[in-house]
Amino acid sequence: METENQTVISKFILLGLSDDVDLQPLLTGLFLSMYLVCVTGNLLIILAIISESNLHTPMYFFLSNLSFTDICFTSTIVPKMLVNIQKQNKGITYEGCLTQMYFFMIFAGLDNLLLTVMAYDRFVAICHPLHYTVIMNPHFCGLLLLLSWLICLTYSLLQSLMVLRVTFCKETNIPHFFCELTQILKLACSDTLVNDIVLYFVTGLLGIIPLIGILLSYSRIIFSIMGISSSGGKYKAFSTCGSHLSVVSLFYGAGLGVYLTSGTAHPSRKGSIASVIYTVVTPMLNPFIYSLRNRDMKGALRRVFTRGTYSQ
Repeated sequence: METENQTVISKFILLGLSDDVDLQPLLTGLFLSMYLVCVTGNLLIILAIISESNLHTPMYFFLSNLSFTDICFTSTIVPKMLVNIQKQNKGITYEGCLTQMYFFMIFAGLDNLLLTVMAYDRFVAICHPLHYTVIMNPHFCGLLLLLSWLICLTYSLLQSLMVLRVTFCKETNIPHFFCELTQILKLACSDTLVNDIVLYFVTGLLGIIPLIGILLSYSRIIFSIMGISSSGGKYKAFSTCGSHLSVVSLFYGAGLGVYLTSGTAHPSRKGSIASVIYTVVTPMLNPFIYSLRNRDMKGALRRVFTRGTYSQ
């Protein structure tokens, strides 16, 4: 009887954010606008950093990679969601779902690790300014980026291969707008104990250890800034960290909301909203946060627009 209740499925059904047909045009316009703003804003950040020699520093090197990761992160989810809304077809193939899940885990993990590396960069810059260029040399920065990629690729590949051993029932409705690993495992007919152990253990490591690293870095940064005598020096030191702290707060705040709701049997609308903030809103706001709070970035973007105007 057990084999009769199991089937080789060809697709999953993404239930999305709402079943209300009248809301579909609004959702399409909203998410298309946010996606275009996200891609355009992050591309401008990358272009400004590449074109301005004074921005060829470790901090902006990691920022350009964060912008690239954010573009890939949203592109993994939003285009498919927009197609499903427009065609009134909520299906996604089995292979497509696993592929989306694989790349989602890669770029979510990269976002997390890059924010941690950027916190370490600010720690070295403020707490050890005389040794900054020696410690954060191009070779070391490239090594940190490569290590981040290897960790995320290995973890995502491991999780994806483990999903292949799972057998699914005929019920393939995913109560989400993209293929998330925790929601996929809830549809399994076979035992997923090993999958769950690996998921929560590695996710805990990749979530808790980077967060501890960020908190330790900024605790040392705050102590160092408090030791600066001049108010102007304190303001300048805080201003270099303000953008990064804003992005970290937004990223981890939304990520915590997703984590707290992902373990429930029936995800609430609040969980979906937290996922939207985590996967779409945060990558869209990052360029604004870094450009509006950063004088060098504003100047670089202004020169990019000026060159673009004169070249027409």
